[in-house]
Amino acid sequence: MKKWEKLPEALRKEVVRPYYEILRHRRGSLLLKRLWDILLALLMLSVCLPVMLVLGVWIKCDSRGSVFFLQKRVTKYGREFRIVKFRTMVSDAEKLGTQVTVNHDSRVTRAGRFLRKCRLDELPQLFNVLKGDMTFVGTRPEVPRYVAGYTDEMMATLLMPAGITSLASIRFKDEEKLLSGAENPDEVYLHTVLPQKMKYNLEYINRFSFFYDIKLMFMTFFAVL
Repeated sequence: MKKWEKLPEALRKEVVRPYYEILRHRRGSLLLKRLWDILLALLMLSVCLPVMLVLGVWIKCDSRGSVFFLQKRVTKYGREFRIVKFRTMVSDAEKLGTQVTVNHDSRVTRAGRFLRKCRLDELPQLFNVLKGDMTFVGTRPEVPRYVAGYTDEMMATLLMPAGITSLASIRFKDEEKLLSGAENPDEVYLHTVLPQKMKYNLEYINRFSFFYDIKLMFMTFFAVL
């Protein structure tokens, strides 16, 4: 971890300090977390690469466009990175609507509906984990425009790398249904859904330990099932 005085100014807020101290005293768990990320990502890639190849061919045959979806997101200390996912929408979907997905979104492809339901669109993020941009368990990475709307306390979630899954992801696994019918899904997400998710993300930091991460990974597995 960076020393407090080396943190970006946006994170050096008094309301963030208690979360920083929690993580500073659990540096051993943070080290185990990173080692686990590397080992598990390598293992999963060795097993899942054939599956990913098949999914890539299916995506390409199902609709026009690239196999992967790249988008700018925000991770630890406010650093921006490119998240990698399997493409589940038509090309240039963001130009046709919001940056969040609602239930029965017409931009989602046939292959994309299956990939989203089974969370298989997340598999390429294993490369993000290996690179260190992401971790298996942590706050889901948001786009910069949503991070710009964070309160000072929400900024504490940027003390750790962005995650593939989290307690908030499990609790809001049907997020698309919550946003369906909203006149402005972006505004509803930013002012209603995001604050609720952040309560779980901040709770995660309070409860953080290596073994709590393992518990959340099992919870994610059963939630997907």
